[in-house]
Amino acid sequence: MFGPKGWTPEHLGSLAGNTYAITGANTGAGFEAARVFLSKGAAVVMLNRNPEKSAAAIADLKQEFGEDADVRFVRMDLAVLDSVRDAAAEVLATVPRVDALICNAAIAQVPTQQITGDGFESMLGTNHYGHFLLCGLLFERIEESKGRIVVVSSLGYNMGIKTIQFDDMNWDTNYHQNKTYSQSKLAQMMFGYELQDRLAAAGRTDVEVYVCHPGSSRTSLITTSGNLATRITFWLMSLSPMVQSAEKGSWPEVMCATEEGLEQRALYGPTGFMEFVGPVGKGTLHPHAYDKPVMERLWDVSEEAVGFEWDLVSEPVA
Repeated sequence: MFGPKGWTPEHLGSLAGNTYAITGANTGAGFEAARVFLSKGAAVVMLNRNPEKSAAAIADLKQEFGEDADVRFVRMDLAVLDSVRDAAAEVLATVPRVDALICNAAIAQVPTQQITGDGFESMLGTNHYGHFLLCGLLFERIEESKGRIVVVSSLGYNMGIKTIQFDDMNWDTNYHQNKTYSQSKLAQMMFGYELQDRLAAAGRTDVEVYVCHPGSSRTSLITTSGNLATRITFWLMSLSPMVQSAEKGSWPEVMCATEEGLEQRALYGPTGFMEFVGPVGKGTLHPHAYDKPVMERLWDVSEEAVGFEWDLVSEPVA
């Protein structure tokens, strides 16, 4: 699609006047995406849970791009639904346009079952339910800007049970750090594809929804939540050509937030070895990620879980 080198930030023109909201933007691929947007003159709103790390990240960005760089921080913990609601309210009050909301933050390979304060398995609660609610609360602001929702998933979606374990969403009986993580990333993808279908059915075509993954990238994701063996394994992998930089890991989400002419029912990411690394483009999308009956049921379960009902039937924003 983009030639042998794939998509790179060289495809971008000026993004002046645009605003990009990114979850988990103080480190890793989210931070690198913020760098790309700022380098093209856009504004960035970081939605992060750690104020100190966010302040340090903003200081680094202003040092690189100047004190006038338009980057700000809104505190949000995706694992706490009230925190998501508060953050969304702050964004609606202070950010007049959102050209793309990039659902980048995640936790991974949590070694033993953890339950959020809202009663959810931690990876499902953080990676899926938190983003599901955030997207719903900010949807009309995104629609006003004719913007995009970018779901950052993982190749892990294809490594678990390949469906949603509705009879035990918290994995009380068979918790497994990898399979449960896989489930949370599959849920995110299903949300994205089901949202595409619902927007099309409602004629709300001003918002585009894209799903991507960073491939195998050197980020802090595993080191912040994985157990020792997992961290050591990934550290050894990171020394090999099978792992790329966090900067390259950010390119699929930047592309999905900006590039014209992309297919919505697709999965974007590296297209090289095992789709871990390599040129960014359209990758392999396995059909279980858009199993319609499962997507519809997950949507209903998610609305009930977070206490928010998406209203996509009413008239779109003028």
